[in-house]
Amino acid sequence: MFTGIVTDIGTVTELDQQGDLRARIKTAYDTVGIDIGASIACDGVCLTVIALGDDWYDVQISAETVSKTNLDSWQVGKRVNLERALKVGDELGGHIVSGHVDGVAEVVAVQDEGDSTRVTLRAPKELARFIAPKGSVALNGTSLTVNDVDDCDFGINFIPHTKEVTTWGDVGVGDKVNLEIDTLARYVARLAEMS
Repeated sequence: MFTGIVTDIGTVTELDQQGDLRARIKTAYDTVGIDIGASIACDGVCLTVIALGDDWYDVQISAETVSKTNLDSWQVGKRVNLERALKVGDELGGHIVSGHVDGVAEVVAVQDEGDSTRVTLRAPKELARFIAPKGSVALNGTSLTVNDVDDCDFGINFIPHTKEVTTWGDVGVGDKVNLEIDTLARYVARLAEMS
């Protein structure tokens, strides 16, 4: 489990497509404190550490995961949002995030508003019903509050701090973004279907 509070920006330094995709990610994390088999959310995708170095770790990504996320667009040099898994007693600063991406949203507009940036995204139709104004979503692993919703489009405001400590300062129209809907929204919708 994660909170959607990004704690490092990593860089993809190697990609190797064998049976699965293997990626090496350079990090500022102290890798001495990371175990083989640990889970780290990489742009919101929960991935398992399979090898470690002084300032890097490797993950293996199945074809299924690549097909359901934006990881098919990863290239050497790409910056990615990172978050280590929650430990008992950690502060829950964002919202409960599983690292299981539901789909890919597309950035359809970016506009500066004062010091903040308004980003409009388009969710897949089957996921749009789970997104509500003032509700939570995780986008590329970042816990965010939805400002408004118009059919499949929804708006998010990014304050300067968020743009500095995540990859959201690099956002552009056409970007594909990993979307994880709020678990609570999923259960509320399921309960409504059963009524």
